[in-house]
Amino acid sequence: MIGDWIAATPVILAAAAIILGPGAAVLALLGMRGLRLWGLAPVVGTVTVGGLALVLDVVGIPWTPLSFLAGSLLLIVSAAVAGRVLNLRRTPARPPLQARTALLVAGIAVGATLILVRLVLYIEGPDNISQTNDAVFHLNALRYILETQSASAMEVSGVIGGRGFYPAGWHGITSLVVMMTGTSIPVAANAVAVVIAVVIWPIGIALLARTATDDDSVAAAAGVLAGALHTFPLLMFQWGVLYPNALSTALIPAALSAVLTVPRWVRGTDGWPGGWRGAVAAATVVLMSIGAIGIAQPAGLLAFGLLSLVWATFAVLRTPRRWVPVLAVVVLWGALAGLWVVLSSSTSGVHWDPFRGNLRALADVVLTAHLRLPPAILVSVLTLVGIVAALRSPRLRWLVGAWLAISALYVAVAAVDREGLRTLLLGAWYADPYRISALVPLVVIPLAALGAATIAAGVAALVRDRGKAQWLTYALIAVLLVIGIVVRPVQQMPEGTSFDTKSRYAEDATSYLSPAERAFLEELPRYVEEDARILVNPSTGGALGYMLSGLDVFPRTWAPPRHLAWYTLADGLRDAADDPAVCAALAEYSDPEYVLDFGPGEEAPGRYVMPGMTGFAGEDGFERVAGSGPATLWRITACTP
Repeated sequence: MIGDWIAATPVILAAAAIILGPGAAVLALLGMRGLRLWGLAPVVGTVTVGGLALVLDVVGIPWTPLSFLAGSLLLIVSAAVAGRVLNLRRTPARPPLQARTALLVAGIAVGATLILVRLVLYIEGPDNISQTNDAVFHLNALRYILETQSASAMEVSGVIGGRGFYPAGWHGITSLVVMMTGTSIPVAANAVAVVIAVVIWPIGIALLARTATDDDSVAAAAGVLAGALHTFPLLMFQWGVLYPNALSTALIPAALSAVLTVPRWVRGTDGWPGGWRGAVAAATVVLMSIGAIGIAQPAGLLAFGLLSLVWATFAVLRTPRRWVPVLAVVVLWGALAGLWVVLSSSTSGVHWDPFRGNLRALADVVLTAHLRLPPAILVSVLTLVGIVAALRSPRLRWLVGAWLAISALYVAVAAVDREGLRTLLLGAWYADPYRISALVPLVVIPLAALGAATIAAGVAALVRDRGKAQWLTYALIAVLLVIGIVVRPVQQMPEGTSFDTKSRYAEDATSYLSPAERAFLEELPRYVEEDARILVNPSTGGALGYMLSGLDVFPRTWAPPRHLAWYTLADGLRDAADDPAVCAALAEYSDPEYVLDFGPGEEAPGRYVMPGMTGFAGEDGFERVAGSGPATLWRITACTP
């Protein structure tokens, strides 16, 4: 397994270059340096990919590495011109201290390493496929982008015959990884997952912690703690699988740090030019942040807006009363409420019921035991210390408000049983407790980091050496986290009242897509004409046939069509020779020439049993083409004139 990941390193580096490269160049030309540059680089990189994909599609230019690089170069040149015209080169308010930089880099490196170990152990092999429902759509969408040469958010849903906007930031990035490296779609998806979890998230959360507190030691602690909670980033690669949500959530800390920096840009403090030039720079970065989160997964905008306005409200309350800032905050709260209603009503509704009582949900919050996970005692203690420290500082009290806001969302999804209220508050996340719980580290990690720094300061008073105290305290925290990995190297996903018994990337004879089925799908082009259509029960691994073979395997998502014709096929396709209604139903789907028999399916959330799409042996109107046992390909001859 380790050898396979080492071999995949060039693909991971390519993914990092695509996500960080354009953004880092643009921000450097706009005067940014250090942690802020690298924290915001993925934000700019994501909006660059998403924006270019939209523009190129409108003007009719194919989505290729060349068109992406040309568009990125144009953006970089524009940034160079803007940086020179606006004279945005920043003069550091104070030179960075080598000791602080070393502590910060070490903290982020430790956290990133801990995340990498857990993620790699969970995924197992870089070419493994997530055995989950949503993986079918996302991976098939990548194949669709490669075929249509369009990664536009207005076109990606065409993979399932849809129309309109679908957040395609992750898909655009991952498609570029495939095209630039020549790797397979599964390897590219896992490489981007590594970059999101190991690079974007720890750097971003460290940047948020430093921006909020102006303390490098807090940022270093946030880096160490970046992977301390199961709920993010690991959970988003277990449940779903939710690649877009993972990208969107990972971008929020850096985007929020940009909002917190707006007053400094406008006032010209901390080395920024100030005035209208600073305002233009601030507006540009904030708008890019909104665009990046929106193109990744719009639901993230609600969390981003909520946390931003909690900070803005506390900032207004602790400054001299002036009506303009107050009015601005009120208007922005109104805008957020409007967006909340729009996004909550634009999904397919509430799909999950409450699973906790009120008191137990509150206990989950205090013990950092969301989703019935074991309490994260170390993080909980540090968070409580951080809450006390934040309450003692007027400038940091908003962190407690932010923690309460996200905690309220969790209590609502876990315990509130009023459907109308659940739809209004949680509809943008489908009232999914997994998606909501993934937001928790956004507020818990900065508070826990503040708690760690507070404890380190107490230790410093005893040893009379602040630097040594910080290193000792954070080293102890890191050791405890490492012990956690040794004790439980793989954190399985919580499922109801229990936990998964194995990784959702594991491929065996009992998995959604078995190794034999995968190998058979990859060989389909040997047996099937390029323009033929192949039916399959999407509640089997056969739904990944389009991604693995490039052939028209239908449906291309985990959910079967909700049409009478499909119900006819699901119940009686094998009776096609005796039932004219079956041939009429096949005509509704362009008269498929083949059908894959991967078994009847299964009864589980998002899975269905379709008895008519299996057992073709001995039935009139079907000829076996290839395969044996649980994976066979049949030619449909029953409806041939």
